[in-house]
Amino acid sequence: MLTFGPVPSRRLGRSLGINNIPPKACSYSCIYCQVGPTRATEIVPRKFYTPDQIYQAVEKHLVQIREKGDRVDYLTFVPDGEPTLDSRLSESIERLRPLGIPVAIISNASLIWREEVRESLMKADWVSLKVDAIDETLWRLINRPHPSLDHQAILDGMSAFTDDFRGTLATESMIVTGLNDNDQAVNDLAGVLGKLSPDIAYLSVPTRPPTEKSVHAPDEATLNRVYQVISRKVKDLELLTGYEGNAFASTGDVAEDLLAITSVHPMREEAVRKLLNKAGTHWHVVEKLIADEQLKLTEYEGRKFYVRRIPDRCK
Repeated sequence: MLTFGPVPSRRLGRSLGINNIPPKACSYSCIYCQVGPTRATEIVPRKFYTPDQIYQAVEKHLVQIREKGDRVDYLTFVPDGEPTLDSRLSESIERLRPLGIPVAIISNASLIWREEVRESLMKADWVSLKVDAIDETLWRLINRPHPSLDHQAILDGMSAFTDDFRGTLATESMIVTGLNDNDQAVNDLAGVLGKLSPDIAYLSVPTRPPTEKSVHAPDEATLNRVYQVISRKVKDLELLTGYEGNAFASTGDVAEDLLAITSVHPMREEAVRKLLNKAGTHWHVVEKLIADEQLKLTEYEGRKFYVRRIPDRCK
């Protein structure tokens, strides 16, 4: 199907997905990909669906959604491959404009060294770029790119794009145990993200069956360490750990609110106590969440933090 959803997204609210690339045309074959391995990576943009096909599919889906009283906040190009491999992506964005809904693109950024790809991305309202590793050897291990891709050219292309882009810029980094969770990799990542200066940066972990069985999510203490280091360089950093929780508003249920907050930001103990006091409840709420293995206590630089347990660490 060309369209799906809308799905609730912490990043984009109610997002209507657009699958503009058939499975699986991609420039990467990431070890953690939930879609499976890429049989043959490719890097030359080509034609897939026509802009009219995409427009008609989206328009029809929107009618069905509105008949049910639902809403759509973003039209999101998030296919089973790399969206910028679509040589008509720019035309499709323009074709969708009359619908009056912001357009988002979630890209692995591998083709951003191409000027025409940067020009296409410029037309979107919200763009997410993947940055998993800065070291080239590590990048090749994790993302398994097309052999002719140049990592430095990609990083330079990201910088060129972010200098000119006037929409909302996001980055997403997948953290994998034993690969890019060590101090050197994290510090390198923090430095580059700091220079890119995204409006928001996301740290994600593998929570669905990955391509390679050896891939695992880091434990909560490691994830908290990574978060604390990168948060020093990035103005707005969030976790994406597979738990949406109550992403949009307070529920009035302090346990649910605590889980929702700690799935996005590790909370210091004093902040947790303040939240409980405001809700007129006691520490037993935290103790029960820990006993139920929904919340995890970790320490970093002498401070106690609470992090939402990762639901499935793919083990």
